[in-house]
Amino acid sequence: VQLQASGGGLVQAGGSLRLSCAASEPTLSSRVLGWFRQAPGKEREFVAAVRWSAGSTYYADSVKGRFTISRDNTKNTVYLQMNSLKPEDTAVYYCAACLRCILSMIRLPSSYDYWGQGTQVTVSS
Repeated sequence: VQLQASGGGLVQAGGSLRLSCAASEPTLSSRVLGWFRQAPGKEREFVAAVRWSAGSTYYADSVKGRFTISRDNTKNTVYLQMNSLKPEDTAVYYCAACLRCILSMIRLPSSYDYWGQGTQVTVSS
């Protein structure tokens, strides 16, 4: 599976961006697609995830209410709509696919089998 992330950029605080992650093949019913981010000098952290078949969504507390994850089955694409962006949201954002994720695994980077190349999001104050 190949994942292609796009949509990053530079935005002022309070602005919005939408990230996209296109998968190279149709997803399996057990797959979870997630977004993670990594700021300089920090560990990669969970942002949001969606269970492809059921559409169940999961969010980090830091983005809940501001970010929305969604998927388009017809395009094999997952989106991350980011609103009310803050300077602390600045990071490289990665999409990833977990082939067999149970709930306790969804927030762990080590659970994911495939990763996209990352897209930079910079929020200026």
